[in-house]
Amino acid sequence: MPKIEESWLAARGWLEGSVIEALLHVQLAIPGGSEEVARDFYGRLLGLREIGKPASLVARGGCWFQLASGQQLHLGVEQSFQPARKAHPAFLCANVSQLRQQLEEAGIRTSPDDLIPGVRRFYCADPFGNRLEFADGPGGPYLEEGARS
Repeated sequence: MPKIEESWLAARGWLEGSVIEALLHVQLAIPGGSEEVARDFYGRLLGLREIGKPASLVARGGCWFQLASGQQLHLGVEQSFQPARKAHPAFLCANVSQLRQQLEEAGIRTSPDDLIPGVRRFYCADPFGNRLEFADGPGGPYLEEGARS
């Protein structure tokens, strides 16, 4: 990867702070024709609100969901679908224990993880095999003491 010249960044005002303000959306791949299964899992079971896709993208398939925080989860159809078994989104939950119980009662296998002290979290796979993480904690559970700005 070529080095970006500092003068180029400075000319655009990008050295004063981060250019990136927030995460707008995360996209996960799903197999073609599986939108109803996705709506059932992400909408009904996880409680995410489905939002409409722009008309120019509807023919591609998939579906989009809005999180309470404003970020979006986009599920896009991939013809040669392979589930993401390592890369994954992590969702901050109001009550991670309740969600885990809800998923298990629905027959979804969950896997707890206590490797980060003070953070309650677990993993599961969506119906397509994509890895998902769910955690709770005030604001940013992964930040170490004193690392907050």
